[in-house]
Amino acid sequence: MNSRLGTTASSITRSALPTTVVWDPAMTAYDFGPGHPMAPQRLELTARLAESLGLFDHQHVAVEAPTVATDVELFTVHSREYVEAVRRVSVDPSAPEEDRGLGTEDDPAFAGMHEASARLAGGSLLAAETILSGQAVRAVNFSGGMHHAARERASGFCVYNDVAMAIQRLLDGGVQRVVSIDVDAHHGDGTQSIFWNDPRVMTISLHESGLTLFPGTGFANETGGPNAPGTVVNVALPAFTGDAAWLRAFHAVVPQLVGAFQPEVIVSQHGCDSHRDDPLTHLNLSIDGQREAASAVAGLAARYCDNRWIATGGGGYDVTGVVPRAWSHLIGMVTQRPVPLSTPVPEAWRTYVKETYGVWAPESMSDDVDVWWRSWEVGYDPADEVDRTVIATRKEIFPLYGLDPWFD
Repeated sequence: MNSRLGTTASSITRSALPTTVVWDPAMTAYDFGPGHPMAPQRLELTARLAESLGLFDHQHVAVEAPTVATDVELFTVHSREYVEAVRRVSVDPSAPEEDRGLGTEDDPAFAGMHEASARLAGGSLLAAETILSGQAVRAVNFSGGMHHAARERASGFCVYNDVAMAIQRLLDGGVQRVVSIDVDAHHGDGTQSIFWNDPRVMTISLHESGLTLFPGTGFANETGGPNAPGTVVNVALPAFTGDAAWLRAFHAVVPQLVGAFQPEVIVSQHGCDSHRDDPLTHLNLSIDGQREAASAVAGLAARYCDNRWIATGGGGYDVTGVVPRAWSHLIGMVTQRPVPLSTPVPEAWRTYVKETYGVWAPESMSDDVDVWWRSWEVGYDPADEVDRTVIATRKEIFPLYGLDPWFD
């Protein structure tokens, strides 16, 4: 049997759930300098495209600017010593602290680094606060997703781990169980490490295998600490995995475990560097496939969490062609106003990109691919490298939740 996801998520109702979109142009101050892949322009272009598509205009959508996270808030997931180190290099970038990952090739020190990083973290904290207060049911901080930052050090373009901070704020606010779903091409190692031994948090990461991509971690046998066995889930996909195989892997692992864990809120990271045009990775997804991933997470939030969902951005280094389209689709899913794949990219936005960056952006919100995936019920193929990856993860985790790794 074949499965095909529709162009909209059938599980998303047309009712207007209150939604917070976190955005302020000040968030582009997170800037490692010219030539660095984490170009802040991708944030401005995303906001401009989403606005052009009318995604900020709905009555149920509130666009809110974050405040800079306080040191006390940062201490919920980072050590005091690390935050103080970030503050020092922020004042004097000429004195790097490479043992903390600050002032490296990946994370160059820059003036104002602390404030810029803490503002991104404040964005995901704002998202969590709106969920806890009931002001919103869903929230999106596309400027966030800094999933490599660990408790004691920066890594992989990430200084403060806003994903972990949002999760911790939910826990501190009384939420009993949270699932983190990370679909970035890179393993969400920082978030995993912070909640490694916390039974209240399940971290699920689907990523390119560490055999071929930074950070070299995220294999099936990484399953959680002694107090939280089975709460760390990794699907390490082979290089060049495309839409159909990626979606097959997602649906063979994620819905079953979300259903078993029964979270009250889902927090997701949507790095779009899994796209076939991304310059730093080796996966082969399309915009259409990435949109389907966001749709699937939306469906899980609707089914298991009464729609409570916080989405963040993350990686993504094709600044004009991929990131704004992928994250505009994400915003559409979060706000329950999905952008149809047939939608043309607004001409005014394309003209702005051409005049500002000297390139023409794509004309369509789709890559014009046919996204089909085979459900796991069709059967396991031992000759297929993706299926071998999936069964490795299912064997490690499923029995811990009373699930059959072959048939459930």
